[in-house]
Amino acid sequence: MTEFHDQLRARVRGSYTLEAGTEMLIRAFGGRFAEPGNPWIDEDPMSGKTWIDFGEIPPHVGALSGGERRFLMLAASVAADVPVGVGEILDGLDRPLMEIALAAFAHASGSHGHSGLQFSDDGLSFVSGDRPGTLYPWPEEKTSG
Repeated sequence: MTEFHDQLRARVRGSYTLEAGTEMLIRAFGGRFAEPGNPWIDEDPMSGKTWIDFGEIPPHVGALSGGERRFLMLAASVAADVPVGVGEILDGLDRPLMEIALAAFAHASGSHGHSGLQFSDDGLSFVSGDRPGTLYPWPEEKTSG
């Protein structure tokens, strides 16, 4: 994790889908796709603030490996509604990338903030104060791919 990655995270805080997409790029492939110099990393020249423009990923992934391309397209889909063929994408992800993808899906859905749904003896449902935690946690940060 770098200071630059911290800035990217801070920029999207509060938007679960953007948080998930950003985290995908930071955690996969040693974070190299979440670094300056990538065409989807944008900067405001006045403020110096940076962000990931997920809509810029699709036109720039053609020269990458199949796994890199699939993963980046999936991140773009999570964060910016870029259409992808999920079956084709998932078929080409290795286990470490799939772990990141599953955690991203759970995060984007807000599962880390869900309340517990319980049922009374008479079968009625109610929301408890318990929070079950995320459906699928982020894996340890490490190099993948």
